[in-house]
Amino acid sequence: MKYVIITSILFLSVCSSYLMAQKQIVLPLWPNGAKESNGIIAPEKVENKHRIVNISEAAITIQRPTTKATGAAVIICPGGGYVGEAAFHEGYQFADWLNELGIAGIVLKYRLPNGHSDIPLIDAKRAIRLVRAHAAEWNIDPQKIAIAGFSAGGHLASTLGTHFDSGDTQSPDAIERFSSRPDLMLLFYPVISMKKELTHAGSRLNLLGQNPTSQLERLYSNELQVKSNTPPAILFLSDDDGAVPPANSIQFYNALKENKIPASLVIFPTGGHGWGMRTNVSFWKIWREMLTDWFMKNQFVKPQK
Repeated sequence: MKYVIITSILFLSVCSSYLMAQKQIVLPLWPNGAKESNGIIAPEKVENKHRIVNISEAAITIQRPTTKATGAAVIICPGGGYVGEAAFHEGYQFADWLNELGIAGIVLKYRLPNGHSDIPLIDAKRAIRLVRAHAAEWNIDPQKIAIAGFSAGGHLASTLGTHFDSGDTQSPDAIERFSSRPDLMLLFYPVISMKKELTHAGSRLNLLGQNPTSQLERLYSNELQVKSNTPPAILFLSDDDGAVPPANSIQFYNALKENKIPASLVIFPTGGHGWGMRTNVSFWKIWREMLTDWFMKNQFVKPQK
C-alpha cells in the first residue's frame, strides 16, 4: 500500500511538473455560475473536429511561452458565426504561434449568445479583467494585453475594443474592479457591423435575434462606436471574402482614422474567409511577418538582435 501511495504521489508530481512546463492553465470565467443564462441546455461538444458548439459555460485557456517571455498577452476570440467556435485553427494554434514570439496566448471560450446579445461581451470583459487580476502570477504586463478575433470572434473583439469600461472600484468582486480595455486589437476578416446591408447574416441573427431594434443594431455596429480612446488595431482580410464583406473592415478602419487611432489594414487579393492559421493560402507567411513587425512597433515583441 505504501508503494502504491508513493507511486501515485510521484505520478501526480510528474504530471504537475509537465503541466507547469507547458505553462497551460484552464480557468472558468464564472466558477460560481454566471448571473445570466444564454438558454442553451444541449451538451457542449466538438463538431467536425474543429468547432465547439452548445457553449453555455465560459472559460479561458492560458498558454504561456516557455522561453523568451515578453510579458505581453493576447486574448483570442475564435469565430463561428456566434453559433459555434473554431477554437483550433482560430484559437489554440494561434496561441502556439504567439508563444513562439514570447507572447502568452489566451483562448476565450465565450458563451454563445443564442439571442442574448450582451452575453459574449460580458464574457470578454470578464476574461481581460481576470488576466489583469492574475498578471503578476502569470508574468504578464497588465498594460500589454491585446484582444484578437476571427470572423464573428472579430466582432466580439471589436465590441470589447469599443464598449470597454474602467472597472467598478466599489465592486465586492475584486476581479470586477479591473479595467476591461484591451491595449491592442487584432482583427482577422472580422464581422464589424450589424447593419443588414453590411453584416454577416448568421452572426447578426445569432447575436441580436430575429427582429432587433434599431438601437440594438446600432449599439453592436462597432464602426459607429469608435471613440478617441479606442485601442490601436490591425486588420487582416481577403478581398474575395464571400462570407463577410470587406467593407466591414474598411469602415472600421476609416472610423479609427477619423478618431486618430493608429490602425493598419491589410487586404490580400485572394484567400476567401476563415483561413486562420491554415497554410493553404499563399500569404500565410506574409501576414505573420507583418503582425510580428506590428507587435515590435507596439513593444509586444522584442526586436531581433
